[in-house]
Amino acid sequence: MDKFKLSYKPYGQNALLIEWPRMINESVLQDILRFKQLIAVDYPELEQIPAYNSLCLVARTPIDFNKLTRGIMAIYAEGFILPSHSKKVWEIPVCYDLSFGIDMEEFSLQKKMSIQHIIDLHTRPVYTVYCIGFLPGFMYLGGLNSSLIQPRRSEPRLRIPKGSVGIGGEQTGVYPQESPGGWNIIGNSPVPLFDPSNEKPCKISVGDGIKFYQIDKAQHELIKIQTETKIFEFKSYLSDD
Repeated sequence: MDKFKLSYKPYGQNALLIEWPRMINESVLQDILRFKQLIAVDYPELEQIPAYNSLCLVARTPIDFNKLTRGIMAIYAEGFILPSHSKKVWEIPVCYDLSFGIDMEEFSLQKKMSIQHIIDLHTRPVYTVYCIGFLPGFMYLGGLNSSLIQPRRSEPRLRIPKGSVGIGGEQTGVYPQESPGGWNIIGNSPVPLFDPSNEKPCKISVGDGIKFYQIDKAQHELIKIQTETKIFEFKSYLSDD
C-alpha cells in the first residue's frame, strides 16, 4: 500500500505522537489502522489512540523518545501488506421529526431542499468513523454528501439532548450524552452509543462504518423502551466495500 511521510513528536513525557498528512482520507485512516496492528505486535504494552491523521502511543512510564521513535520508524520503513478485512457497519435508527430535528426547517431553507430530500441524502452513505472523542462515544463521521455540508452554528447551544444527530462542516455525528454543542441538529437516535456499565462501553471502533436509517416517532419511543429494558438488538453487518 502507499506510504506517507510521517512526523514523530514527543507528546509529554509518556507519549509519542505520529502524524500523517492533514486530510480526511480513507487511505490515510487505513494506513493508520494497519500500522497500529503492527505496532501492537512489537509494543503490546503501549496504549494506542488513533484519530483522523494521527496515532498517539502512550506508555505508563516516561519514554526514551529517540529509542522508541527509531523502533517505530523501522516498523513503518519495512513496509507491510496486511490482508484486507471487511468493515463492520453499524445500523443506527434516526427519527428526523421536527420535534427532534430542531434545526431541520432552517437547514432546509438554507439548502433550498425539501426535508425529505435532506433525510434521503443523510441516510444514503455508509459513513466512516474517523475519530472518537470530544465526549465518550462521540463519533466523527466522514462521507457526508457535499450538498449537506453546513458550518457550525454561530452561537452554540448550552444543552444538546442525548442522541441528537447533527451536521457540523463536512462531518455528521450523534451526541452520546447531553452536552453543549454547535452542530446543526436534524434528528435523534434512541440507541445508546456509550454505556459505562458495559465491559466495552463503546461498541463502535475507529474504522467502522455507520449506516443511518429513518424511523418515525412511534418507532423511536419503542426502541427507547427496548434499550432501557436491554432487549434492543444493535445490528451490524460486514461490508467489503
